[in-house]
Amino acid sequence: MTHVADTHSATETAAPGWIGDALAAAWPALAVRAGAMLAAKDGDSGRYEWVDPALEAVWGLGERAAGRSDAELFGGAVAAPLRAADQTALAAPGDLLAAEHRIDAADRRIDFTVLRLAATTSGGAPRRLLTIWVDQGPQRQREARLHQALAQLEQLQQAHEALRRELHEHALREGDTGLYTRGHFDDQLRREVDLSTREHREFALVLIEIDPPAAAAPAPGPVATARIHEALGRLLRGNTRAMDASCRLDGRRFAVLLSGVGLATAHARMEGLRRQCATQIVVHEGQELGFTVAMGVASFPHTAHTQDELVQACEQALAQARQRGGNHVTLASIRFDAV
Repeated sequence: MTHVADTHSATETAAPGWIGDALAAAWPALAVRAGAMLAAKDGDSGRYEWVDPALEAVWGLGERAAGRSDAELFGGAVAAPLRAADQTALAAPGDLLAAEHRIDAADRRIDFTVLRLAATTSGGAPRRLLTIWVDQGPQRQREARLHQALAQLEQLQQAHEALRRELHEHALREGDTGLYTRGHFDDQLRREVDLSTREHREFALVLIEIDPPAAAAPAPGPVATARIHEALGRLLRGNTRAMDASCRLDGRRFAVLLSGVGLATAHARMEGLRRQCATQIVVHEGQELGFTVAMGVASFPHTAHTQDELVQACEQALAQARQRGGNHVTLASIRFDAV
């Protein structure tokens, strides 16, 4: 056979002549499959008449496979599906049929795609079967490497996106308190007002002011004040959810937006925060510093119908909390509009 003679030395066993005709018919399918290896069988006995030496090497045979059957080469468990596929191909001469087979050979398990083409016969000539073997191992290794590369690329993309979000989030927060900047908080508040107006839902706004030190206590310096602000920032972050927002407005004043929260729930949560502040100890230069806060709580739309009204209601409630001596949470009055 011309194709076989081109790839094997003259000392190798020549392939039977009928393989050339069968190979010519199979060549279009074979050409697109790199590394395809050939074998020819007697269709009736199932014994190999010729095996490509490259295929014998893949099988790990110490001797030629010609004259031997699949059962002799691989054992009955592997031979049964091979023989069944052979019979299917022999029943449809001229059709190129494909099947997947797994063979334990050379101390390893090999997955093959096997193409079978039964040679047409005339005048009672023995049936012949050309088999084209393609080792799927290299292709699957390439696919595994590709999948690994894609997985690594996806991980890099996820890490890049996480870093981008982190940098974006960092840009929206103050360095000292870790709370949102005033500009971002105002944007959040405007969006919450629009959302609550459209969907008829409520939310709460809280104004917080750190109480001034007692008359007998010395006023904390700038560094000690910054430590207190940091402590309050940690408490605010720990007592709010991802959908909430908090910021430092200026000086000793802070603000909290509690999304989807009513007046009663907001009061309960802020009362818990007030207690935490009252028991929080800030250590600065070996000295323990304590602080308390006054809070004013208002809700939208129960205590106000616009953003300006909401802020004003919070201011009034905060003023009442300060008038009570601080360390207090005061609720804004609920409006009862005339019908």
